[in-house]
Parts: sequence; structure tokens; C-alpha cells
Amino acid sequence: QVHLAESGGGLVQRGGSLRLSCAASGSISRVVVMGWYRQAPGKQRELVAGIVSGGRTNYADSVKGRFTISRDNAKNTVLMQMDSLDPEDTAVYYCNLNDIFLHNNYWGNGTLVTVSS
Repeated sequence: QVHLAESGGGLVQRGGSLRLSCAASGSISRVVVMGWYRQAPGKQRELVAGIVSGGRTNYADSVKGRFTISRDNAKNTVLMQMDSLDPEDTAVYYCNLNDIFLHNNYWGNGTLVTVSS
């Protein structure tokens, strides 16, 4: 079993910054994709950013240039630096780990990010 421990959400004003962290523990292979999704009230969950084991990243168009995802493979940790936050970024952010080799997919419990105007 894999556990994802998220931290870093909170309340910030427009233009501010937050950093989300997700630490994975348990039985994890070396071929994984880790990332962050978000779900705003009344909307579907959407991919925000992802990073593969080799370091390649992808971002939703809405966050490109503002958010930066990174990972520490040795610690199975993924970070997401969020800058220039906008009220449209308000959502519950979920950490995701997709273990390609073991064919397992895991979710964190979510952390709330609120951006005030």
C-alpha cells in the first residue's frame, strides 16, 4: 500500500505564492508519474502538473509560467511552487501517484488552496 502525505495549502492573496509538497511512502517502483490535480467547487477534477521519473514535466495551459513542479526521486517527494496565484486557482489540490510498472494509482486526501481577491 502507498500513502501520500500532502502539505502546503492555505489562504493567500491574489499575486501571492504557495508551495505544495507530497511525500509518498510504501511499495513504489522506479517508474512512476507524480502530479497534482485540482477540483474547484462545481467543477471536474483536472490535471495541474505532472512529472515523470526522468524529470519530464507537463502543465495545464492555465498554470504554465506560474507553477513549477519538481521531484526528489530518492525521497519519493513531489513539490509544486505556485506563483502569481489568482482566485481562479482556488480549489482542493490532490497529489497523485501513478505507478506505471506496478499498474497502481493512488490519491492523497487533498489540500485546500484559497486565493482571495
